Amino acid sequence: MGGLPLGFNPRLLPPVWSHHMTRQQDPVVNSSFREAIVVVSIWLIAMTWTITVCYRMGYNRPVEELKFVYGFPDWIFWGIVAPWCVCTVISCLFSALLFRDGHLGEDVENADDLGLGG
Repeated sequence: MGGLPLGFNPRLLPPVWSHHMTRQQDPVVNSSFREAIVVVSIWLIAMTWTITVCYRMGYNRPVEELKFVYGFPDWIFWGIVAPWCVCTVISCLFSALLFRDGHLGEDVENADDLGLGG
């Protein structure tokens, strides 16, 4: 059973998607999925860059070759500070230019209409 409680039946759970829409038809889900792919891709590129640059410039290097950029050792500046600044700019541009609001349906006037008992 792999850690599932006794008597747990996943078929009894409510469906995640509306029975009228599949994942391919729901524009909000499609947009969110596309945005998540971009964010994860940016993170993977930044992580790969950081690990590679910090390893190659920071290890097995004589102290005499150490240079400073804006007060940081060069391997920290090019491996951590620079990609952090670049990712901040890319994230701001991406969220300002490419994120979209999707129509989520009609707003509920009364919270009791949700059937939550509140």
